[in-house]
Amino acid sequence: MLNQILDWARGDARPPRDDGALRRAVAALLMEAARVDDITDQAERERIQALLAWRFRLGPFEAAQLETEAERASDGAVSWHALTHTIREHCDEPARIRIVEMLWDVIVADGKIDDLEANLMRRVAALLFVSDADSGAARRRVLARNGAETAAEEDPE
Repeated sequence: MLNQILDWARGDARPPRDDGALRRAVAALLMEAARVDDITDQAERERIQALLAWRFRLGPFEAAQLETEAERASDGAVSWHALTHTIREHCDEPARIRIVEMLWDVIVADGKIDDLEANLMRRVAALLFVSDADSGAARRRVLARNGAETAAEEDPE
């Protein structure tokens, strides 16, 4: 939060605003991406925390706390419609594409993309009004960053 205020004071960003709802929605979707295959491993948890820290400029403790809250929240029924609606209210198209890229990043953290994960991404991208082409490009960027072994396990588009 302090970084956001300093950025705003320097003229580098919009005035700070409460983005708690956006943080919770993104964290919950990232947790859903990790849980959709019924296995949430440490690599996925660490990736979620790193992505939350990066996206929202959080410290490690704050990111871990947000990830834990998202995990508890996802133990109950999660409404993808409500989460994606919140994200659409707070984010323009480039920001929504970055969130889709974050989701792909969590999905490939375990080294593979299964059918349930691919299905989740098609549905969530559509609810975020992100095109298949933009979602596919985000996936390719993530695969390129994460190495050829992950890409080799992925089925072709």
